[in-house]
Amino acid sequence: MNSNASTEQFFENKVIGHPAGLFVLFFTEMWERFSYYGMRAILVLFLTSSLMEGGWAWPRESALALYGTYTAMVYLTPILGGMIADKIIGYRNAVVLGAGLMALGHACMAFETPMFLYIGLSFLIFGNGFFKPNMTSILSHMYKNHPEKKDGAYTIFYMGVNAGAFLGIMLCGYLGEKVGWSWGFGLAGIFMFLGMIQFYLAQNIFGEIGKKPQASDSSAANIAESATEENGGKLNPFTTVDKILIGIAGTIALVWVINDPMSKVYGYNIFGGETMAGYSILFAFFIFLVILFTRIVRYIPKTRDRMIAVFILAIFYMFFWACFEQAGGSMTIFADDYTQRALVGNSALMFKISNTLLTVIPMGILTYVLYSLFVQTFKKYGASNLVLGSSFLIIWCIVIWMLYKEFQKPETEIAASWFSILNSFFIISFGPIFSKIWESKYNPSGTLKYAIGLILLGTGFLALAYGSTGIPMGAKTASVSIVWLILAYLFHTLGELCISPVGLSYVGKLVPGRMIGIMFGIWYLAVAVGNKLAGTMGGKIDQISNDYGLTTFFLLFTFIPFVGAVVIFLLGPLMRKLMHGYT
Repeated sequence: MNSNASTEQFFENKVIGHPAGLFVLFFTEMWERFSYYGMRAILVLFLTSSLMEGGWAWPRESALALYGTYTAMVYLTPILGGMIADKIIGYRNAVVLGAGLMALGHACMAFETPMFLYIGLSFLIFGNGFFKPNMTSILSHMYKNHPEKKDGAYTIFYMGVNAGAFLGIMLCGYLGEKVGWSWGFGLAGIFMFLGMIQFYLAQNIFGEIGKKPQASDSSAANIAESATEENGGKLNPFTTVDKILIGIAGTIALVWVINDPMSKVYGYNIFGGETMAGYSILFAFFIFLVILFTRIVRYIPKTRDRMIAVFILAIFYMFFWACFEQAGGSMTIFADDYTQRALVGNSALMFKISNTLLTVIPMGILTYVLYSLFVQTFKKYGASNLVLGSSFLIIWCIVIWMLYKEFQKPETEIAASWFSILNSFFIISFGPIFSKIWESKYNPSGTLKYAIGLILLGTGFLALAYGSTGIPMGAKTASVSIVWLILAYLFHTLGELCISPVGLSYVGKLVPGRMIGIMFGIWYLAVAVGNKLAGTMGGKIDQISNDYGLTTFFLLFTFIPFVGAVVIFLLGPLMRKLMHGYT
């Protein structure tokens, strides 16, 4: 069947103005984000909680080292998963395989033993590698003949991402903290499994899109673009020396990432000590810079300049994530140990009402979308719809049980993981506003957006620093108002809206089409490094708070974004020159 014809046929059955298949992807991605963020919300809490609370009583540095390694690897494996799907198994098979591996991963973690924890995290890392890049690849192919609808489609898809994160953090976090850690980990696995089944049963809705590639589908015709200045000039293939250097740097970096938590948890350092480990990762970074420089100089001037601009943006993006991802690490610890989460009287009632509205309204909207999908697809994809409907019924039961249980109590204690839902809530609330601003005459340049985003990020940490001023040095617990944590999440989310989508957009604008895949790989490499830095830097919370106070710890995360904002603002004229027409 002709792919274009299949795509056009696919567009005949619409849900809320878009093809029904978009909402199959929407709900599948929602369950994956439910599982990912639900597990992530409780991982550090589980590792650092006392034995009396059912945790493992790990030192915070050890827990955050493992957290940083896990989140870093999550952003590295999609490079490999995308390549395998492209060349061997196809996007749809990759999604099913990835979802299955992640379901197994969550199931393993529910056993709460060290062996199953590491096996589970490994399954999650590789499963994510197959799942993450190929969902967006299917979406991209669906809309290749309808570019005018692509922005709207990605907006809807992004809502699915945040809806899943929102519900996963709330429910997995609640069950993990209030009932038992294995319940939180297990719930994440259940819905990842149901999401896999739902996608598998409905995959024929995509027609020819995402099927296993045939031998006749030579990519040569697709990648052999004419060597013009606009698409990058002559081809610049990787030399044997390039590949050897990449292999050396990649191996050292991978070993270092795995060795970091292992050395802290079990005291065994592959490199022989922290000093040699530091020298090794610096050597790997040096090799990376050599590869980068030697390749960039081979391109024509315009392409070379634009790629330099992308790398500069990637560096600032890396430091943004190193600070932003404190959300799952040091900020979660702050919420657990240093905030006043026990509410009574009117405060407790206000929280219960707010929490109910925050939960029920999104669930109502999602249920309406689900009903709309049923109307269009039930006759043809009834089994998939039944699985999806059953999933929502389970969610509604858990939501009602959770809310009922909380309203029965005269007081309430906010789960430490609950605060993480604020990021998704603020994205959903403010995302459309920022989108309108970027489309208006008030749209600032990319570098100015970066500067604003970094300032907002730093302001969030400044709020935490101010809120921590009354905490004595070395204190392990405190009762700081939750207002400061809420403000931090608000400013961090506003900063994310200024930086994250803008950075991805500039990669698409500045990089020639035939190099877009590898440049997105490098972009996510920057995210991976940022995530690992987040774990490493956050792991210093005890050391810094003992010696200088918790305020100093958060001031460091204020200082880094503020300095970054000044630097990127000053680089504005140079960046405009390097971008050759793009601002």
